[in-house]
Amino acid sequence: MSDPKLSYAASGVDINRQDEALRRIKPLVKATRTPGVRSDLGLFGGLFSARFPEARPILVSSMDGVGTKMKVARKAGIWDTVGQDLVNHCINDILVQGARPLFFLDYIAAERLEPEVIEGIVKGMAAACQAAGCALIGGELAEMPGVYAEGEVDVAGTIVGIVDEPLLLPRLGDMKAGDALLALPSSGLHTNG
Repeated sequence: MSDPKLSYAASGVDINRQDEALRRIKPLVKATRTPGVRSDLGLFGGLFSARFPEARPILVSSMDGVGTKMKVARKAGIWDTVGQDLVNHCINDILVQGARPLFFLDYIAAERLEPEVIEGIVKGMAAACQAAGCALIGGELAEMPGVYAEGEVDVAGTIVGIVDEPLLLPRLGDMKAGDALLALPSSGLHTNG
């Protein structure tokens, strides 16, 4: 017979909240599926085909977090924007090397998982992934009372993209004084904004 003092529930972790969050986000994740995806949500690892049209494929990856904007999201009660922000920030990090995004993985941790908050965050991630032709192939939900303060949520993500080696940026040898530098307007506050 197992000791009830050694259960998830006794430690403050509610598996039912995690299951409810997963139920809510499953259709959002499924909507980002691209031809390279070879797995469904729920496996320990996301699967993606390694067949690429590039002659000399180079994988480019990046990882980032949202940081203190999570406090802004909590105060505003708006969660999808941080999900979008994170995906787009990661895309920007690989775009500067000429890579197109293939897939994204998220990490969402909280003192207490709130399914509606998780759903909002993943809704934003899914929207950004769909807009970029990138698949959200997996992630992690972690409820950690005692590690995070009450009401706190932390979000991070990893992206993997691809570029054909001859198109890899920056090509420092091609840059010279007098070249035009283009700047694009921001759609609003972003991770480093």
